Amino acid sequence: MGRPPLPLGTHGAIRCYKTGTGYRARTLARDYDGRTRAVERWGKTRAAAEAALELAVRERAHTQADEQLTADTRVAVLAEAWYSSLADLSPTTMQAYRDRLDRQILPGLGQLRIRELTVGILDRHLRLVATDHGAATTKMTRSVLSGICTLATRHDALPHNPVRDVGALAAPARSSPRALTVPELKQLRAALTYDEQAIARDLPEFIDLMMATGMRIGEAAALSWADVDLDAGTVHVRATIARITGKGLIRKSTKTDTGLRSLVLPSWGVHTLRNRAARSDRSAQGPQDAPVFPAPLGGWRDPSNTQSDLRVAFDKAGFDWVTSHVFRKSVASVMDHAGLSARAAADQLGHANTSMTTDVYFGRKVLTTGAATALEILDS
Repeated sequence: MGRPPLPLGTHGAIRCYKTGTGYRARTLARDYDGRTRAVERWGKTRAAAEAALELAVRERAHTQADEQLTADTRVAVLAEAWYSSLADLSPTTMQAYRDRLDRQILPGLGQLRIRELTVGILDRHLRLVATDHGAATTKMTRSVLSGICTLATRHDALPHNPVRDVGALAAPARSSPRALTVPELKQLRAALTYDEQAIARDLPEFIDLMMATGMRIGEAAALSWADVDLDAGTVHVRATIARITGKGLIRKSTKTDTGLRSLVLPSWGVHTLRNRAARSDRSAQGPQDAPVFPAPLGGWRDPSNTQSDLRVAFDKAGFDWVTSHVFRKSVASVMDHAGLSARAAADQLGHANTSMTTDVYFGRKVLTTGAATALEILDS
């Protein structure tokens, strides 16, 4: 029986021969086309010749395999190869994946070999992430690991994707969406008009915009005067603000085509923006792309910093459970109670699917569902 062939991208034993000027190191390397070829290098000493040959074989495999990944490749190298292959993703998604790599995956798994990524190892790692960072982070970490392992299978570095066999992770019970009622919305608006710190941070009118539209906080921060048509009473949602590591704040297009939308303002929303425009003394020659709600020092407002300011203001007003996202749920719930369709609410919020709007954004457990009136028919 013949000797089994070398694995692809590897080489056999190195043999050294003395020459008139030093040493010649020679080995047989099996290339990625399946052929075995002789590779030679020279050096003044045996060690130098062997080192030169080892380097040549590594570079040869690297070039011929087009950065071929093998079972012995470090997970850190695999992860970076996967990240570099991503395309057509938004900067915020790329940042989220980068964070999962740097904070969860590389510290815990980066120095393992690809062949060591077993179901047990990954299951244990994800459970540790769940304990330390919660369900949402674990879900994204699992998604990133699945993409990484899929790349490994395409390079035959893994026989299959082990993430698919990892056990299901217990998710916390989802609470019903909680929205502000109309009286609560009015109460919060009134409270903020007496909060000097909130006024100094330019929050009351910023909150008015979110209440009037259901815009995301990043979308509200990205609104420019070019996006506002006061005569028509509309705002055009075209962009959002995000902070990207190494780039700072960027203004980018919204998530999806459904995120690009034009919204009609209630009359009080138009009044708020009209007064703001008058105070800003915008001239016809002024920059139309200037932010409607700039940062205190100018430029685009940072949603993260604004979120922190809002938390302080809401706590002082007695609404410590409220976040900027609650306004989106409140707008959806007001539309629902007014008899408007889920499709209309989804279009208002920029959702592609109405199921997201009804399951996550409509306030639930309302006292008056209409059932009592309908069931009067059973009275004999």
